[in-house]
Amino acid sequence: MGAGFAVTGGREGWTRTLLTAIGVGLGVALLLLTTAIPGALGARDDRGRGRDELSGRAQQAAENTLLVATIDTTYKGDDIRGRALRAEGPRAPVPPGLSRLPAPGEMMVSPALADLLASKRGALLKERLPYRTAGKIADRGLIGPDDLTFYLGSDALTGDSNTAVRITAFGNDFPAEKLDPRLLLLVVVMFVVLLMPVAVLIATAVRFGGDRRDRRLAALRLVGADARTTRWIAAGEALAGSLFGLVLGLGFFLIGRQLTGAAAAFDLSIFPGDLDPSVPLVVLVVLAVPAAAVAVTLFALRSVVIEPLGVVRTGTPARRRVWWRLLLPVVGVALLFPLIRRGADAGEFNRFQVIGGTVLLLFGVTALLPWLVEAMVARLGAGRVSWQLAVRRLQLGSGAASRSVNGIAVAVAGAIALQMLFMGIEKDYVRDTGQDTARAQMSVSSSGLIGSDRVTEITDGIRRTKGVRSAFGHSGTRIGDRGDNPAEGTTLTIGTCDALRELARIERCADGDAFIIEASGSSDRVVGEMRPTPGRQVVIDPAYGMIVGAAPSRTPWRIPAAAPTVPGRADAHGTRYDGVLATPGAVPAAATRKLTYSMDVQIDPTVPDARDLVRNAAARVDPLSTVYDLSRTQESRRFANVRTALFIGTAVVLLLIGASLLVTMLEQLRERRKLLSVLVAFGTRRSTLSWSVLYQTAVPVALGLVLAAGTGVGLGAALLGMVGRPFTVDWTGMASMIGIGAGVVLLVTALSLPPLWRLMRPDGLRTE
Repeated sequence: MGAGFAVTGGREGWTRTLLTAIGVGLGVALLLLTTAIPGALGARDDRGRGRDELSGRAQQAAENTLLVATIDTTYKGDDIRGRALRAEGPRAPVPPGLSRLPAPGEMMVSPALADLLASKRGALLKERLPYRTAGKIADRGLIGPDDLTFYLGSDALTGDSNTAVRITAFGNDFPAEKLDPRLLLLVVVMFVVLLMPVAVLIATAVRFGGDRRDRRLAALRLVGADARTTRWIAAGEALAGSLFGLVLGLGFFLIGRQLTGAAAAFDLSIFPGDLDPSVPLVVLVVLAVPAAAVAVTLFALRSVVIEPLGVVRTGTPARRRVWWRLLLPVVGVALLFPLIRRGADAGEFNRFQVIGGTVLLLFGVTALLPWLVEAMVARLGAGRVSWQLAVRRLQLGSGAASRSVNGIAVAVAGAIALQMLFMGIEKDYVRDTGQDTARAQMSVSSSGLIGSDRVTEITDGIRRTKGVRSAFGHSGTRIGDRGDNPAEGTTLTIGTCDALRELARIERCADGDAFIIEASGSSDRVVGEMRPTPGRQVVIDPAYGMIVGAAPSRTPWRIPAAAPTVPGRADAHGTRYDGVLATPGAVPAAATRKLTYSMDVQIDPTVPDARDLVRNAAARVDPLSTVYDLSRTQESRRFANVRTALFIGTAVVLLLIGASLLVTMLEQLRERRKLLSVLVAFGTRRSTLSWSVLYQTAVPVALGLVLAAGTGVGLGAALLGMVGRPFTVDWTGMASMIGIGAGVVLLVTALSLPPLWRLMRPDGLRTE
């Protein structure tokens, strides 16, 4: 009978059922999205690992080997993945997503990269990649629809160079790195924080139209239904609304899945097909939502007396009890407190204990807020007419107003706690690179072996580029006693006097001079066992046992007897060199035919696209070069990915809260339609009623945000204690979280004003 009322109750019944279904549907859509995210990220990671070159390494060329070189680049802040390929036999492996290998001078590109190259925005990138596009990479070779990737066919790759690796198959057989306990704690708390508002909003949605429903149940009592029957009829009506909500939720989810391109704004690209919810979790959602709807309805009716002549709820309700509401956060703290004292157990936190404590603390916000609102509004005094209307309405029944802002309060409390945890552990995932961005802003290098003339040509080409102020380049090779064991050698760095002064403190220098760097005890490069001395006889060998299969290319050389020992100096990369520094005239010409090079570049920040112009020049003079920006700090990619996921989840949850809150306010206005019509008929101004609605929302919101701030700080303190960090509060960040929550409510209130004005007409008194 209750389910029948939901679909046959006329316009009023359908309206209430539709509002309930929309509210439940929004929550179900987010639950389905949440259950699909782990699988989507897993599929994304599998495709990324499937195209790696870490498996199937080979030492000798064969019919089934392929040479692969990394030629990644960056364009206007977007990372572009590039690989140069050269087949060494007819059975060379083909990358995932390609039907064949590109020929020399051809490239296969992802659809997103093809669109970028064809657009006006990609004009500079087209100069950097002037190759003929021979095809596109299929989805199975990409991590997402916005993935910028290309494969270039190249006949310049050789197996006796550090530039390329030789493989027999694509893939990555190494086990994936696990999240450390702190990041895992962050992820667990993040999921709880993002899903708690969803549960609150679903519980709120199933209680839409409670007053009108209870009056109808009173009529059923008049014709003979007992109290137990009326409760089950109400539960059946809520069950029907939740089932419609499941259908709408599926529709919302399918629509949202096709809009996953919006995630690109957060540097996360996901194929819609990857958002495939886990079947067991979907079954759990399908069963849990209707069950929760019935449970919430029966719980809400526990304090309502439905009699044949009416509903005993028109007077001042009984004062809410507070003891059990305080019990929830107390138990939550009790669960988290042992973790604060012990920290982590063997590097892992008890996830169920963390989840239970966090849920109870946040659920305590939803339990305490109605009591707090009721206690505070009972003490509010007189004021303007709009204020009196709002206060009296809240004094007669503040439950609906409290429920409408519960989702905002929970979201803000969780966001404050997460922000405190992020701030506490952020330094652990951001390291100082030691790079000096005042001396250089970019670096151009290559581990390929080229001649000194070619190094000079590359350096001059970069130096002449528009937007480049200066470029200091030097080349390198290896020296040792025998030339067959890299652990027994050291580095020989060749460059002009100006370039060598960037690596050591040199006073006098001329072409033909050499210098021995003073031993520092450590080096960011290979620390050789051999310590160079003036007059020592060595051999120069660029491979020096470090390149498998490389033919010996040894040149005898005696370190000049007059070579002074000079103190080393960290370069712009923060690297301190060991070994020998030499000007071009100090080494034999035969030893300069196979060198690696590195170049520090200073750019003019006033020149538009200066960094991309440098990358274009590097690609033009040496397509296999590596170009990257220097930075004083480097952030852990996993930490950045977790933060990105939090931003996306927060944006979705806030959007959901705003939409659900708007539906809640429209339902409350519909319930008070006749009351508004009576006030208008008696001459109440529209502005007075509008301010009244704003006050009715503002008072619970203000109290909810205060309660959320206290709960969030408490939960954040517990989380910081669990990771062993001191208690700190980012007051600016907390203020911004509170401001965002209040802004969402103000925006929803503004959107509800047009429907309010339409309801403020005397003809709303008409009845049948």
